Amino acid sequence: MVCLSIEGREVEAPDNCSILQAFVHAGETLVEGVGCMGQGVCGSCRVMVRRQGEQEVKTALACETLIEDGMQVAFLDYFTTSSHHVYRMEDIGDSWQTLRTISEIFPEASHCRHCSGCDRACPKGLDVQRGVNLAVEGKLAPSSEVFDECVMCNLCTLACPEHIRPNHLGLFVRRMIAASSLRPANLMRRLQQIESGEMKIDFDAPGAQPPH
Repeated sequence: MVCLSIEGREVEAPDNCSILQAFVHAGETLVEGVGCMGQGVCGSCRVMVRRQGEQEVKTALACETLIEDGMQVAFLDYFTTSSHHVYRMEDIGDSWQTLRTISEIFPEASHCRHCSGCDRACPKGLDVQRGVNLAVEGKLAPSSEVFDECVMCNLCTLACPEHIRPNHLGLFVRRMIAASSLRPANLMRRLQQIESGEMKIDFDAPGAQPPH
């Protein structure tokens, strides 16, 4: 058994548990921040972690982080900033206007202080700062590769003193590439099959409908 502190409460759980599993093992009811529950793909279970013998507090995802003796854990709520980036992909012009488009929608992106706070905050270890700088330079393809595994946990946004919202910029870049590129052939074929009636969609199939 491993002893740790979660939200100020002493908890005991088997050593092969994730932080989320240890929380459940302690008798707590998960009502928020659960998400994918173990797959590390949604970013909703963000936590701050301090390991025994270490001074530094690090960010992590509770679903994929195994517990350790003496670990201190605090769940991290996300408060959105007052500003939002509003855009419609169908209103965006051709790719020749990429630099202007990014500077108009994300004007703060060019104010990066190169403090690497976003890099340290990312639980997936992405090179976030580089992705932002590439986007500002108009290098969409390499920028989108940086953000390809982003789980939209928003921790980079919380860490950014310039309120750049790097994950949202990365999502925008990926959308721009998709909007200006030829759609995948298999996806176009499948949509055509659905529209023609060749492929039927069973809305009553198990898992087809979201839970009520």
